Amino acid sequence: MRKGPAVLLVVVLVIVVGIGVVVWQAVNKPKPGCIVSGDREITLSIEQAENAATIAAVGYAEGLPEHAVTVALATALQESGLRNLQGGDRDSAGLFQQRPSQGWGTHAQVTDPVYAATAFYRVLHEQPDWQDISVTEAAQVVQRSAFPEAYAQWEPQARSIAMALTGQSQAALRCQDVPLRVPGDDVATVAARELGTAKLSGPQPQQRGWAIASWLVAHSARFGLDTVTYDGRTWTADSGEWKSTGTPDGRLALRRATSTE
Repeated sequence: MRKGPAVLLVVVLVIVVGIGVVVWQAVNKPKPGCIVSGDREITLSIEQAENAATIAAVGYAEGLPEHAVTVALATALQESGLRNLQGGDRDSAGLFQQRPSQGWGTHAQVTDPVYAATAFYRVLHEQPDWQDISVTEAAQVVQRSAFPEAYAQWEPQARSIAMALTGQSQAALRCQDVPLRVPGDDVATVAARELGTAKLSGPQPQQRGWAIASWLVAHSARFGLDTVTYDGRTWTADSGEWKSTGTPDGRLALRRATSTE
């Protein structure tokens, strides 16, 4: 009879420990998100990474340099936090808080990330000597903000993100704990609109290959991608990391998940 209380105590302790482990795992489970590596790590939500990748893809598809992408990203970081806002000050909306009443387009257009980014780059490209002025000055000539100095605070982050998404920094964007959508949006259709190409596999020039690979990882949740490989390195949704998986060969490949289990 003396063993009864001891056994009960052990059972209670096992249950308490088990609950503690479950709670610890839940609290410490990695949250869905992306990280840009550089001079310092920049953390982005899945939404922010997708929008940043779209902005970069549109600029890259139009043949604009990394400086233009940096200007656009710094602007979107300041105006919307890289979120596609449905409203804002007066009739402002979208990533860049563009105003239909100021000729930027309809509300539906300025809240379309591809349209909004294209419109931003078009106005930027029209400015004299835009390539030779600072990120803050370039953002201001497009936005005409009442707080022009606010863009400067985002330049370091914007430059690192731009370098990752234009392929200048290799394997610099990784996303973890990605909530995959299966089957997801059609990759080729979206790529043609954003990147200007539907060719997403096979040999790719080095910078272009890394730009497309980073775009794919940033949009992996949307497309239901569980694997992206480029030049002998592979990102997986399970690990959230880029790992060496073969000999560098300049080839790009992707795989869509068939289920989320």
